[in-house]
Amino acid sequence: MRILLLCSSFNGLTQRVWTDLRSDGHDVVQRTAESDDAMRRAVAAVNPDLILCPFLKERIPDDIWSSRPTVIIHPGPEGDRGPSSLDWAISGAEPGWGVTALSAVTEMDAGPIWATREFPLPAEPPRKSALYAGPVTEAASALAREVVAKVSDPRFRPRPLDYSRPGVRGRLRPTMRQVDRAFSWSDPTDEVLRRIRAADGSPGVRTELAGLPVSVFDAHRGPATPGEPGTIALRRHGAVLVRTGDGALWIGHLRRIGDGPRIKLPATTVLRDRLAGVPESLEPLGPPGAGYREITYHRQGPVGVVGFDFYNGAMSTAQCHRLAAALRAAAAQDTSVLVLHGGQFFSNGIHLNVIEARPDAAAEAWRNINAINDVCREIITCTHQLVVAAVGGNAGAGGVMMGLGADQVLLRSGVVLNPHYRTMGLTGSEYWTYTLPRRVGTAEARRLTEDCLPIGAAEATAIGLADAVLPGSPDEFHAAVIDHAFRLATSDELAGQLAAKAAARAADERHRPLETYRIRELAEMSRDIFDDRLGFAAARHAFVTKQPAPTAEPVREPDLVAPAVAGR
Repeated sequence: MRILLLCSSFNGLTQRVWTDLRSDGHDVVQRTAESDDAMRRAVAAVNPDLILCPFLKERIPDDIWSSRPTVIIHPGPEGDRGPSSLDWAISGAEPGWGVTALSAVTEMDAGPIWATREFPLPAEPPRKSALYAGPVTEAASALAREVVAKVSDPRFRPRPLDYSRPGVRGRLRPTMRQVDRAFSWSDPTDEVLRRIRAADGSPGVRTELAGLPVSVFDAHRGPATPGEPGTIALRRHGAVLVRTGDGALWIGHLRRIGDGPRIKLPATTVLRDRLAGVPESLEPLGPPGAGYREITYHRQGPVGVVGFDFYNGAMSTAQCHRLAAALRAAAAQDTSVLVLHGGQFFSNGIHLNVIEARPDAAAEAWRNINAINDVCREIITCTHQLVVAAVGGNAGAGGVMMGLGADQVLLRSGVVLNPHYRTMGLTGSEYWTYTLPRRVGTAEARRLTEDCLPIGAAEATAIGLADAVLPGSPDEFHAAVIDHAFRLATSDELAGQLAAKAAARAADERHRPLETYRIRELAEMSRDIFDDRLGFAAARHAFVTKQPAPTAEPVREPDLVAPAVAGR
């Protein structure tokens, strides 16, 4: 079937639907709905059998939806209408929510129903971005496939939206405004946390910290600390601990309101000089759940697990330094298998927001790319443990390449990878000219980095980019990863695998030292960063300010030199 995806942006949910439908054998074309005329041109050029809209803020012109099946995927249960569905669901502590596929009609979200999916919501308020990337995306993908099947059934007719029908519990909800999100720091911790998480991702909640008007994001529970609500008790790795009416919350990210760069940044970066006298929390690296931590370490017998969960998958220079140090410490343990386990996003590479906010942006980009290269080197050169990369969330650019340094790459079902750099005006580093051809071969490496298209988990394993796909929820995926790692660590073949790994690394080093790949990549990246030959500055600015991306210049990729020893 020929399917046109019309969307406001090619975001993670749309990419998931795109990869799933293509893997089912359909001819899928994606276009951005920039205007009514742009939508009309896309329909005329593609002439689709079905128009599917996984993420669309704009209204579709009547002459389009009346000409062929046009289905909206709305992030709410049947009957729910309005642009702030998830915000209201989290704010209202709904016990469950859903996603609905419905026909486009003149009135938005009011069309006949094709299908719906529902799922429970946890008692602990989820971050809106996590809810969208998790259960909503899973349900949307399933609905997209169901819609495609129903389009092919001449007997199927979508049913009208009927609020008198049992089970139709949604309703029209207005756009949530800042007055609806407002809180006082003297409110109970649970209430403040729920309001911040209901706005996480976008637009945040406006408030004041240290006398500065800001929008707040990325809230986590923290230890109760005596003091006036709204004051800052501690800072830790970019976050600040803010006192509430009955406890405290770690706030990881802020965006200034008014003067200054209006982009989302680590809280300590935004507050900077206003934090004089605020002590740094010096808690040592510990297991998950032991306070606010972006990086954790724990071991289960012969398996060591380095967990990391960076907001939106972006890794700043400082975060890379800390992750590299954690990997060195983990590699020094007497474990047999080392698991590198990402969070909601595995990694999206260097931290473009932090780079953009620096007055010496090019110099910061250079520091950041070198710091993430250090992380990759720790992974590649760990030869006395088997390293497993557990990719439970989407990854892009250098974040994909970072995982490829591991001996095994395990993907959670539904993960989408973007193994390329070109759309950001970069040729890339992270030792990708070594790790990517080692896994998929030179021709496939060039295709992936030049086509600049997302790939799903099934395709990634088929071409050798990953070793296996594990199904299940994030918790189930984690349990399956640990079980897999334990089997590796207790296998009779472990000693032989470690010996073969060390021999392969030594042979590759003799053929071409690892650092030569880094030097060649950085030679190209220096021109991208300091000479801006491919438009990195404009692409970065557009990305962090949510503006339309400029047209990318043609990129000549660095020469790919296959390692002496074939990859896995």
